[in-house]
Amino acid sequence: MQLHIRADLRDGCNSIRIAEFTKGEQIGFCLARLKQGETHQTKLARAESAIVVLGGTCTVKCGDTTFQGVGQRANVFAGKASGVYVPPGVHQEIVAETDCEVAICATPATIKAQPQLITPDQVRSRSVGQWNWRRDVQDIIYENVPAEKLLVGETYNPPGCWSSYPPHKHDEENLPQEAKLEEVYHFRVNPPQGFGLQRIYSAEGDLDEACVLRDGDTVVIPKGYHPVVAAPGYQLYYLWMLAGPKRLMRPADDPAHTWVKAEETLLRELK
Repeated sequence: MQLHIRADLRDGCNSIRIAEFTKGEQIGFCLARLKQGETHQTKLARAESAIVVLGGTCTVKCGDTTFQGVGQRANVFAGKASGVYVPPGVHQEIVAETDCEVAICATPATIKAQPQLITPDQVRSRSVGQWNWRRDVQDIIYENVPAEKLLVGETYNPPGCWSSYPPHKHDEENLPQEAKLEEVYHFRVNPPQGFGLQRIYSAEGDLDEACVLRDGDTVVIPKGYHPVVAAPGYQLYYLWMLAGPKRLMRPADDPAHTWVKAEETLLRELK
């Protein structure tokens, strides 16, 4: 499985991660870059999907339901996201009202549900961590949407700061401590000539890879701990998508680094 995908993003549909659902891969991911008036259509008979507007404004048609004016930001660094949840078997058409960029992530599902619009005021904001592992998290599709598997959101690392830290994983079904979820990160950097770094490593030691993250990169995380850091001077963003047997966010921290969480309480008290 290719973990680090460096795509040459172009106008039209960019198929970044074509998941082999029959082999247990959970998340497919593509980006549609549309000029004003252009359209992107698809129908996923056996998968639910999340449409997240990264920048610009579009109309999203889901079967007999139409959502107009979806998207209120110029780019991912200019405000909260808008999106649409699309259940399996529903034809979807994205029509660009302005030049726009739209992310589409999908996972196998059989749920019977209705399409749902997610507006910026419905996106949940959280500040996570302290000091140089503080980051801002925006939950887009969580308990607000009765999806079968998908969890989707965005994370913003300030310059020089870490996220997914202390390092955590979610590759074992061991409830209530941990739920098994595959994850995909799609990165942007501000300014775009910057970079970040990500390490993906397993507790067993059979996986230990480091990725240099550039604007537009995508990383697939089938297993292991996966911390991320932004280079000084550059803001790092990633869209994250999670899916697995149970729709539960139950990560397990690396025992070697869990002590860092105790320091968060102390740092909050010192403010």
